[in-house]
Amino acid sequence: MKLLQVVGISKNFGSLAALKDVSIHVESNEIVGLIGPNGSGKSTLLHTICGRTIATSGSVLLSGKELVTSNPMVRAKSGMAIKFQLARIYVEKTVSENIMLSLQSKDGIWSLIRSASSKKFIPKIEELISEFQLSDYANTKAKFLSHGQQQWLEIAMAMASNPSILLLDEPTAGMSPKERADTAKLIKRASEKCGVLIVEHDLDFIKDLCDRITVLHYGSVISSGTPKEIENDPKVKEVYLTRV
Repeated sequence: MKLLQVVGISKNFGSLAALKDVSIHVESNEIVGLIGPNGSGKSTLLHTICGRTIATSGSVLLSGKELVTSNPMVRAKSGMAIKFQLARIYVEKTVSENIMLSLQSKDGIWSLIRSASSKKFIPKIEELISEFQLSDYANTKAKFLSHGQQQWLEIAMAMASNPSILLLDEPTAGMSPKERADTAKLIKRASEKCGVLIVEHDLDFIKDLCDRITVLHYGSVISSGTPKEIENDPKVKEVYLTRV
């Protein structure tokens, strides 16, 4: 069974058809890239998958469970986590506190009010900050992290929920070449625990990282395949690669 199945998704905003019968899937431990020119529908598709936008028609299945009309909270509880392009972190909280808040968000109110509730999270916090190269900044407020480190922190926060599918929206935007290379390694490591769907503009980053790539243009899928197949596809070269 495919982990994430997006089948025949269409989204209309009035008379504008932002997505037209889009289908894409992600297997367990697979990294799938989603690319396309500006205005191709990438963000709209990501939003219909995570529940920020409800599709006009189609299906979003996670481990066989239909979620197309579910709200973001239901999708998160079903195993979906997302990191948006702009980091959504608590800048006045430390790195450890940010991850603690993500871990606590999974617990019920009765668990949270117990005095020992936070202690049980310490091993997981240490594991995540080590995995995402933030051990030296555990007690540093997030506002003092570099741009790249803030992005890593938010991915770590998303991974705190042990998702089955991780959605990433341009995670390397604004990063240095060194940060992009480190981010690729971190995403590879994350894919050992879950499937990953990533929207990205950095084509070199995508082709070296992804198992498969899907290309959108004017709200429709024009090509899907391995990075090599996409790189050699004349339709992709015409509508995307020649415009960057």
